[in-house]
Amino acid sequence: MRSLLFSIAAIAMTALPASAQTLERVAETKQLNLGYRLDAAPLSYRMDDGQPAGYAPLVCVQVAQAIINHLKIPNLNAQFVPVDASDRFEKVASGEIDILCGAATITLGRRALVDFSIPIFVDGTSLVLQKDAPESLESFSGKKLGVRGNTTTEAALRNTLASIGIQAEVVVFDTHGAGMAAMENKEIDGYFADQSILAGLFFGSPKQADLKMSTEILTIEKQGLAIKRGDTEFRLVVDSALSELYANGEMLKIFQKAIPGVNPGLAMEAMYLIAPTVD
Repeated sequence: MRSLLFSIAAIAMTALPASAQTLERVAETKQLNLGYRLDAAPLSYRMDDGQPAGYAPLVCVQVAQAIINHLKIPNLNAQFVPVDASDRFEKVASGEIDILCGAATITLGRRALVDFSIPIFVDGTSLVLQKDAPESLESFSGKKLGVRGNTTTEAALRNTLASIGIQAEVVVFDTHGAGMAAMENKEIDGYFADQSILAGLFFGSPKQADLKMSTEILTIEKQGLAIKRGDTEFRLVVDSALSELYANGEMLKIFQKAIPGVNPGLAMEAMYLIAPTVD
């Protein structure tokens, strides 16, 4: 994936004053660190050969090239760094990674720690359950429901259960793979995650015939690239690159490459229309 950064055609960028701290540090060290999630396919994951893949890393490849073009440093070293769901935003805030590229829902709570780019994806919380199970949340009273820990999905699930008075045991997993394995082995009665992530887990499951994806959407999740808080110049470079990708149709091509056979929903189509205008 790293070599791909330097094979992409240059993205035209308007000259901006490189006065912000991230741009200065990247220019001085000639190093750009891009964080990515390992287990959030198809948005962000690691392939069997150890390389990053998914929608968000593909977007970040283009953004990194735009940063290289902006700084005019052709030998800049842009590399992907694996991060965990539990500390990904802290690594952005500390400067350990410059951009978080993967499955990061924009929330006000998180914006107390980091800033976000304009949205790059819209998702929603859903669940996988046994094929013959009813889909209503009320039917899960007294059941075990799985979710990945330290995510907005966990908070949404707990809040939803509390708001409708459902007494269910929430089982927290460290990885989506572990949660799906528990679902396949009938150790839990339902597994909650972003719909895009669930689709990857469901269609890749050896027990797909015994399971089903719910048609219900509990939340709408707007996702963006996380960057250091208060760094307005760096954010402007990132947002300019993303706006260019929306304007020239590359964002749609990335979507189709990362999630083949799936058409963008209405919310995604709306993002193509409301992205900032490229001057």
